[in-house]
Amino acid sequence: MPSQRGSARRRQRCVLLAGIAILLIALVLAAVLASVLTGSKEEANPEPLRWQGRGTTRNLREIVLGRCYSYLAEGHAELRDKDCLKIWESLKAAFVHKNPCNATTEDYRPLMELTSHPVPCNESLFWSRTYDLVHLYSKCNHHFLTLEDTFLGYMLDGLSWCGDPSAPGINYESCPKWSECERSSGSVFWKMASKMFAEAACGVVHVMLNGSIEAGAFRTSSVFGSVEIFNLNPDKVSEIRIWLMNDIGGPQSDSCSGYSIKKLRNILEERNFKITCEDNYRPVQLLQCVHNPDHPDCNLCISSTEAP
Repeated sequence: MPSQRGSARRRQRCVLLAGIAILLIALVLAAVLASVLTGSKEEANPEPLRWQGRGTTRNLREIVLGRCYSYLAEGHAELRDKDCLKIWESLKAAFVHKNPCNATTEDYRPLMELTSHPVPCNESLFWSRTYDLVHLYSKCNHHFLTLEDTFLGYMLDGLSWCGDPSAPGINYESCPKWSECERSSGSVFWKMASKMFAEAACGVVHVMLNGSIEAGAFRTSSVFGSVEIFNLNPDKVSEIRIWLMNDIGGPQSDSCSGYSIKKLRNILEERNFKITCEDNYRPVQLLQCVHNPDHPDCNLCISSTEAP
């Protein structure tokens, strides 16, 4: 009997030791597996690419949809068939999970088709380095439309967006500046939208340029100078009127007779356009004078209004 009890205890000990060994092996395997999975996850989700520009606008979807519904609510008959959700999905598909320096026109073509609409003749207003002033004027005079006043431009004006190959596919920290890569998400989109806006122009076309820029009001590297003027159709555009605006009290670095405007004239005349140019177009200058009413540039025929 004692030998049988001793044999039973030894078997129990062996079973217990075997169980502990199996448990330890299982724990080691679990730790190794967890380490592998964690490493794989880190490799699959690296840090987003870093750029010099501001990142994707927070709540981009909500802002785009809100602007879309707001624009449609204004009662534009030509836009009654537009679908805001489809438009957002088209924009999202153009950049999410993509390298922001590899954007193509094909990425944005569906978006352009979903948002296109005719621009009335004589209402197209182009600009370069006069963003605040030109949009102040177009808001006061509803007979003019800038790109940013069109359906597509209104939805995306002032916003930033870019994708990233890593999850979640959108880079909210930074996006490339136009100078960082030729095919950035923003530059490809705005150049394509500008091309479409220029192609739609007809009748008399207006351009507002900044005469207080030291380097000259017209630059061939600007979107207007490199994209828009080459997509205006001389068979549809009867005249191009240039408004050269100087800052109130600011430097008058350029004028209608200046070098950069002569360069612009040459380009347009070679394309058979009729051109006129006016320094400090008075209706626009009056808007500038709202903030500078006492400046000498804002005096309105003092001699004629004085008492005899």
